[in-house]
Amino acid sequence: MTADFLTFPVPAARPPGTVFIVGAGPGDPDLLTLRALRVLRDADVVVHDRLIGPGILDFAKPDAEVLYVGKAKANHSVPQDEINALMARRARAGKRVIRLKGGDPFVFGRGGEEVDYLLARGVPVEIVPGITAATGCAAYAGIPLTHRDHATAVTFISGHAKDGDPDLDWDGLARGRQTIVVYMGISTAGRVAARLIENGLARSTPAAVVENGTLATQKVATGTVAELEKVIRDNQITGPALIVIGEVARFAKTSEPEHWPLAAAE
Repeated sequence: MTADFLTFPVPAARPPGTVFIVGAGPGDPDLLTLRALRVLRDADVVVHDRLIGPGILDFAKPDAEVLYVGKAKANHSVPQDEINALMARRARAGKRVIRLKGGDPFVFGRGGEEVDYLLARGVPVEIVPGITAATGCAAYAGIPLTHRDHATAVTFISGHAKDGDPDLDWDGLARGRQTIVVYMGISTAGRVAARLIENGLARSTPAAVVENGTLATQKVATGTVAELEKVIRDNQITGPALIVIGEVARFAKTSEPEHWPLAAAE
């Protein structure tokens, strides 16, 4: 990837014909960055994913063209190559285009692939980072991803890969004093847990599952890594959800979201 069209630091405005790859955060509109809000209000075209929090699109200007291109496992409403071409066409027509993604666009969001495609075709790109699901959802569930007494490292992994189950360093992941955060792992949670246990992770290691994190419908379920698949099934968790594995999962708050994280300030 070249950086010929990337702008650092971010200017106050960008000309027509620019594509903004924007992270919308984990769901709660209050977690949008100021930069994301500004470019969203100025966009001519908004190309958005499935995991955009309710109310976020309300910030787009009334005459913006809003296009849904969301993806779910084994169900891509619009193939990635068509999304890429769509953004390039609108930008070449002189539009300010936002590619709006849940979380951060460079954390399991295909943002890197889209930047490569656009830059290779001479389309200017600006990156607007967002709060990724791991940090946002963990915070709203009361889970510190690192803790001096329990975890001195944190690793983000995907529950599935481009060609199936992820090929990961399971031995390294199973070592102690770290936190593992699994994105897109609800359907593969049992296999992920089994691989970790096979490689030495204690069956009693705490685990937490956060569904609809940061939203009013947030649900937090807890158990051990050995029970992970059962926890998901018994709590009828279907996603979108994030899995946190490690000693820090003991801190998870299962109260209603309106009482957390605001409880400390009350």
